[in-house]
Amino acid sequence: MTFNGWMQIALFCALVLALARPLGGFLTRLYAGERTFLHPVLAPVERGFYRLAGVKPDAEQGWAAYALAMLAFNALGFLAVYDLLRLQGALPLNPQGFAGVAPDLALNTAVSFATNTNWQSYGGETTLSYGSQMWALTVQNFVSAATGMAVAVAFVRGFARRSASGVGNFWADLTRSTLYLLLPACLVLALAYVAMGVPQTLSSYTTARTLEGAEQTIALGPIASQLAIKMLGTNGGGFFNANSAHPFENPSALANLVQMVSIFAIGAALTNLFGRMVGDERQGWAILAAMGALFLTGVALVYWAEGSANPIHAALGLDPAGGNMEGKEVRFGVALSALFAAVTTAASCGAVNAMHDSFSAIGGLIPMINMQLGEVVIGGVGAGLYGVLLFAVVAVFVAGLMVGRTPEYVGKKIESREVKLTMLALLCSPAATLIALAAASVSPLGLAGLQESGPHGFSEMLYATTSAAANNGSAFGGLTANSPFWNLLLAAGMMIGRFALIVPMLAVAGSLAGKPAVPPSAGTFPTHGGLFVGLLVGVILIVGGLTYLPALTLGPVADAFATAQGRTW
Repeated sequence: MTFNGWMQIALFCALVLALARPLGGFLTRLYAGERTFLHPVLAPVERGFYRLAGVKPDAEQGWAAYALAMLAFNALGFLAVYDLLRLQGALPLNPQGFAGVAPDLALNTAVSFATNTNWQSYGGETTLSYGSQMWALTVQNFVSAATGMAVAVAFVRGFARRSASGVGNFWADLTRSTLYLLLPACLVLALAYVAMGVPQTLSSYTTARTLEGAEQTIALGPIASQLAIKMLGTNGGGFFNANSAHPFENPSALANLVQMVSIFAIGAALTNLFGRMVGDERQGWAILAAMGALFLTGVALVYWAEGSANPIHAALGLDPAGGNMEGKEVRFGVALSALFAAVTTAASCGAVNAMHDSFSAIGGLIPMINMQLGEVVIGGVGAGLYGVLLFAVVAVFVAGLMVGRTPEYVGKKIESREVKLTMLALLCSPAATLIALAAASVSPLGLAGLQESGPHGFSEMLYATTSAAANNGSAFGGLTANSPFWNLLLAAGMMIGRFALIVPMLAVAGSLAGKPAVPPSAGTFPTHGGLFVGLLVGVILIVGGLTYLPALTLGPVADAFATAQGRTW
């Protein structure tokens, strides 16, 4: 670990904090239907979309109608992506002549991009045409991110509204998220990436002659446009198999910084939106403080683990002080690789600029824990906010039990219905993770995909099932997942991790929206101070620890002890 490394981490955190409040204010005005600086240009376009679709944006939807609209829209998105991938060979914008994608891989990919997971069991530059990358994947990157933002705002309305029957209009929230935020921001980001050296072309791949005289095919394509939304929308699906470790997707330290800030920008801003909508910005800062405490702890541990020498190498006298550079890009080094790993798994992004399978056992443990905590450490766009608010409901319920009062949160009584639905939502992802892990561990079809044996091989499976159910999409790197068994198993985990959580969460929003406000009293537990932040962090860690500790012990923890003893697998 170096002073320069810590300064780079501090700069990243400062930029995210600087963006949180102004972007949060913009989003608050946007979802309230108020005028923003983009309305003179985009409001006519928005109204035109509503007329074409027959949508009345001011028509309120109850939670069930909102959920049904969300599910129907995402089902159509899934079918569109599946069909485009299967028919790829007969569609235009396919200069390399790639054939249609196999059924199980097409299904896995369609589920992956519809759920904002962007798990990739394929190499993009060797499997997908330009048309598939743009029409299927990039479009889904926009609308899946907008879906997450829409349902997060609907959940916040549940806390903010008083005796209301609706939680908003899904079609209006979806349209505003895409039209006023994601599209303009990504246009600016794509142009910036092109200026930094990221390709954006429809020309076919080029061939170069190496110094040895051999020919090498260099993949090109519409990369900058997909890169912009994959980061801002916390999608993570890369144009290249190497993702943001590829120099065309991540050509410089500046591009790397912009990508990391993009991953966190909207998630951090949504905490400010929460505070503004419930009438007390301190509530949003408390949520962000809890997220920040978990994030900084994770970054410090990953940086320490990767900055330390590999015990096996140290015993042999091989660079004992140089840290673990295996699987990392030299142009980023240990500090920025550790920071990127923590950022991409704290948010449900999944982009990588280093191979997590090459991290040390503890360095790989922290990204797993980030995902297993529900990816509420900033989290994905929308998903992080509604995930941490579900934990906040549990935290105030625990506080209420300790003092013998009916729990309250931002003026709403939390009763048995809300607690039951909250626990149902929070248990979906762990159930999907651990059931899939158990199935893979005892199946020859699951074990056939492992690169390693022993605890590290177990970690490869645990990381994969965790990444799918947490809708992250990053991979350890050693698991060969492009088989019918893994494609179908992980697709099921992605569906459960996304929609089985959203539906009960919206039910909680509907229940809360119908309740009147409860004025604070002398016995009200304050939820904007340090005590609540500590309680929230404790609840998140305890729930995650009790759920995943046995599996982590068999994987990365056992791997760490084995490495310390000089044992390899």
